[in-house]
Amino acid sequence: MTTGSTLLLVLDLAGVFAFALNGALTAVRVTRIDIVGVVTLGMTTALGGGIIRDIIIDDLPPATFSDWRYLAVAAVGSLLAFFGSKLEPLSKPITVFDALGLSLFAVTGAAKALDFGLGPMQAVILGTITGVGGGTVRDVLIGRVPVVLSSELYAIPAMVAATVIVVCMSLDVPKLPAALGAATLCFVIRMIGVRYGLNAPGPRGFDGPDPPEKRASS
Repeated sequence: MTTGSTLLLVLDLAGVFAFALNGALTAVRVTRIDIVGVVTLGMTTALGGGIIRDIIIDDLPPATFSDWRYLAVAAVGSLLAFFGSKLEPLSKPITVFDALGLSLFAVTGAAKALDFGLGPMQAVILGTITGVGGGTVRDVLIGRVPVVLSSELYAIPAMVAATVIVVCMSLDVPKLPAALGAATLCFVIRMIGVRYGLNAPGPRGFDGPDPPEKRASS
């Protein structure tokens, strides 16, 4: 395994872990379901984006089903969230872990697309899809409008991160600083948007979506 592929795997698993925590905490906060439901939602949220990515680039079977570490990390993250969910209010960690998963998957999705020979534009699109895929599956499963379809700054940070990693890789910037920088930029943009209620442009007269805290409690 090359250094580049090892880095991609580590970041991918980190994204899986972050989204597993997010999905499981969201299940506890929003649906109040039992441990089976919590773990199911956590693992589905964690693995959804990667499965979508691998199907699109024809990397079959998806890494989720060919590498036991993906399922293991998703299960551990979901269980940790379930047993630790009563230790503190959930709205803040839900948002933070969602932003982490979004950031890491946007980077790994775009990087893997380039490794499989896709062009820069296609890599940016796939990185964005990978980043928002887990959150979209999560929202559909709990019966709410996916964040990516609202005017929140969600897809835009993922697109920025994917673009940055694509440009850096085309300029032969070392993968580690490029990936970490792109993921950090996505995370910062997403969290600034949440903190200050910043939204993408919407139709005239549209006031924007409810804040994450309100949506999580609805």
